Amino acid sequence: MAGCLDHIRVIDLSRVFAGPWAGQMLADFGADVIKLEHVKGGDDVRRMGVPHLNADGAPTGETSSFLAMNRGKRSVALDLKSPEGREIARELIENADVLIENFKTGTLARMGLDYETVARLNPRLVYCSITGFGQTGPMAHLPGYDPIFQAMSGLLSITGSSEDEPALVGYSISDITAGQYAVAAILAALNHRDAVSGEGQFIDIALLDTQIHAASHMAMNYLSSGKLPRRNGTASQITCPWQAFDCADRPIMIAIGNDPQFRRFADYLGLEGVADDERYATNLARVQNADTLVPLIAEKLAARNADATYAELEAIGIPAGPLNSFEDTLQMPQVKARELVRQLDHPNAGRVNYIANPVRFSGDQATATRPPPLLAEHTDEVLREIGLTEERIAELRGTGAIA
Repeated sequence: MAGCLDHIRVIDLSRVFAGPWAGQMLADFGADVIKLEHVKGGDDVRRMGVPHLNADGAPTGETSSFLAMNRGKRSVALDLKSPEGREIARELIENADVLIENFKTGTLARMGLDYETVARLNPRLVYCSITGFGQTGPMAHLPGYDPIFQAMSGLLSITGSSEDEPALVGYSISDITAGQYAVAAILAALNHRDAVSGEGQFIDIALLDTQIHAASHMAMNYLSSGKLPRRNGTASQITCPWQAFDCADRPIMIAIGNDPQFRRFADYLGLEGVADDERYATNLARVQNADTLVPLIAEKLAARNADATYAELEAIGIPAGPLNSFEDTLQMPQVKARELVRQLDHPNAGRVNYIANPVRFSGDQATATRPPPLLAEHTDEVLREIGLTEERIAELRGTGAIA
């Protein structure tokens, strides 16, 4: 797989979402990512998500979540509780550039696979640990999943409408956010190793930390004013109008980003004099007087057709868009033009559609050529690469150290 990182080898010791997402991103960029899985069942995410169906609607034995997080990788199944399994892991780590893991704090230390131990074998290793609460603090020992971090980070205090219960963000945002931070940190550490120090380092990523930081522009509202952000439905708390409005047939999202846009929008709706009214002339004034402005806009849009309104707003440079389902989204000409849905051949599932990496390089492309692996699909291949004979591989398989 050609790519920007085709000189980098990654050992992916992570499970479920955040770590595998980071590993997949590095694989998309060309890295050789070796996924170390448990001999019995592998990554738990192989059993999460919905069953992936073939073209005839029959289950293929794969799950949507595993397919979404693991393309581009090679799978090696090891029993890390066995001395032989741990020794193989150490041999792989000794020749790697990056290790990603998301075990509970202290677990890998008991196996002799913690950073302090393996860095003596491979001082150039960039070791990225992704946990719920990080390596320090009174909660470092606790496990956690995405909804816990959505709740604890304050995110759920600003989702949903004011009349309803908080609304969970509809995907595992804390995991994906942590994975993105991990990728950025890994690339920074690799650059520092290769351009400055010659040595790797340990990276401590916490889902709670990264989710708080990702929402820091909302937390800054509180730090700046002493007032807590609130649940506000689809409406922004810092810009107005910036929300969904009901048209006669279906809703439309409108986002006015500056005062000239608002003037054009008010003229389009026939709201004479509104753009000159001191209550609405600036964004700060519109936010403060949203309770009177929003009903004026809603009344004008209520009788209009959503598609026609969207087209007319597009023509005058007003940001707007339909509230799509994923079916609608994936049929958009823009999405097709950007080739965001691509296909890979999978040994079990056949021809599989997937959402492609969105990064577009002018040189090497972020394009996977290897499908998500079957459990242990590459065990023999990878072990041969580190010098094990067929006889030794068979012996290890007989003891249960590998699968």
